[in-house]
Amino acid sequence: MKSLIDHLGQYAAYHRDPRNLLTHFVGIPLIVLAVAILLSRPGLELGGLRVSLALLVALAAGVFYLRLDLRYGLVMAVVLAVSVAIGQALASGAILPWASAGLGLFVVGWIIQFIGHYYEGRKPAFVDDLMGLLVGPLFVVAELGFMLGCRQPVREAIEARVGPVRRRETARA
Repeated sequence: MKSLIDHLGQYAAYHRDPRNLLTHFVGIPLIVLAVAILLSRPGLELGGLRVSLALLVALAAGVFYLRLDLRYGLVMAVVLAVSVAIGQALASGAILPWASAGLGLFVVGWIIQFIGHYYEGRKPAFVDDLMGLLVGPLFVVAELGFMLGCRQPVREAIEARVGPVRRRETARA
């Protein structure tokens, strides 16, 4: 299994422009929430717990994150738990609000992502490696932590591999 630095470094190589990072701070949480909403229906009750595909995917992702890094894994577990709780609350209601919220957030989240990659001048990481879909939310948590002064050795290790965040110069017409 790749290390935390391996995963974050590979993902970071596609995300060095601050405008792209900004779009990811909005787009990725919207997509994570949308997926949790969409996968929360149908579900079944087992011992008072609603079990849905959203819950199973969140548990598998949580195990992946915890195996990579305990601190980041715990943060991601909270993020996933909140997303699944919102998804299950919407899924227990009428179909139209559930589907509208899930699909709307999913589409808007991806539009925001692709705008960021326009500024980056590079395709999204998942195009070359599907693990990027799983690493993206972790990357956002890590980058937010870096902005708050947390985990600086992790940041330094990533920047040693791919360089610092910097604005990409775009061609002028």
